[in-house]
Amino acid sequence: MQRGTFQLMKSVNKSIVLNTIRIKEQISRAQIAKDTSLTPPTVSSIVRELMVEGLVVESTLGDSSGGRKPTLLHINRELYVIGVDAGPETIDCAITDVTGKIITRISNVLSKNISKEDFLSLLVSSIQSVVNPKQIDTSKIIGIGVAMHGVVDVDTGMSLIAPNLHLHDIPIKSRLEEVFPYMVKVENDARAMALGEAWFGEHNDTDSMLAINFGNGVGAGIVIKGELLHGAQDIAGEIGHMTIDLNGDRCSCGNRGCFQSYASGPAIASRFSNRFHTKEALTAADIYEHAIDGDKQAVEHLENTGEIMGIAIVNVIHTLNPERIVLGGGVMKSKRFILPSLIQTVEERVLTERAKNTRIVVSELGDDATMYGAASLVLVELFDQQT
Repeated sequence: MQRGTFQLMKSVNKSIVLNTIRIKEQISRAQIAKDTSLTPPTVSSIVRELMVEGLVVESTLGDSSGGRKPTLLHINRELYVIGVDAGPETIDCAITDVTGKIITRISNVLSKNISKEDFLSLLVSSIQSVVNPKQIDTSKIIGIGVAMHGVVDVDTGMSLIAPNLHLHDIPIKSRLEEVFPYMVKVENDARAMALGEAWFGEHNDTDSMLAINFGNGVGAGIVIKGELLHGAQDIAGEIGHMTIDLNGDRCSCGNRGCFQSYASGPAIASRFSNRFHTKEALTAADIYEHAIDGDKQAVEHLENTGEIMGIAIVNVIHTLNPERIVLGGGVMKSKRFILPSLIQTVEERVLTERAKNTRIVVSELGDDATMYGAASLVLVELFDQQT
């Protein structure tokens, strides 16, 4: 066996063991060997390495099945990640441990006409605010993950287009690495949210998942066997700009009839005002409150929005055929009215009986889904890049 092949196999086995411990939370060496089909000596050797590296620690003894009580292993929770949800309205920053527990957090509002330099300064100061030596051992921080709205060059960590801030070519990764002694990963916010769902949203049993974020815009991320799909030109998941009406309203991207111009929060509010000629300026949240109060127009409008979402999701199912679709973002707070018509539309329009059973759920991570996604950008490097 060539040395390179041996090293690769060792690296893969190390990643398998580490992730088994992460997913099981507490597990014995013998159970790891049983679950992974690795030999007990291999498991013991890898566990020793992981303990020396400080990634794995031993815990209290487990229950005995007749012999000596086994020592249980778990991930060292005294390792930390900085997760940043950057824009378009706020910079939300938090420190989490490797299990996703938020230790401390801060939120700063972004001004509408912020400059590129001011954005970077606020990003730096937000991170500095949560890096508090009195709360955690800052030497145990392993990296910074930034979920940025708009188009991101993942390799360079550059925000190419931040449309809602009217900024472009923001050197996020290089600026943060100038200031902080940590690894920095930058990703589109919707894709980061999808990765966060895969890591923290109880979807470990799913090989293929699509997560869609319905907020000020509509974006999505595709996770295949734990890895994000970026596409040839790095725009995989931009389903908000999938055309669903050739003669529809003009979208912010310049095209007509984009899905985003029907299903984002602002679009839902705009369509409601145009449809029912309201005198007051309503938000999507206002429409939801009206629906809760029994307003028939509001209920009808949200149900119609669910139907529109369902049509777009049918297109996605026919294209990607994911096992599971997770819906998140502020718009999904109206799930009571949106989800039934969405699912009914999917069941009526998909091609096969099996496809009708595509699991469609609303995120349980709530408003922190993107924050968790940012943290998971670093955790992927820790857990899946062992050498």
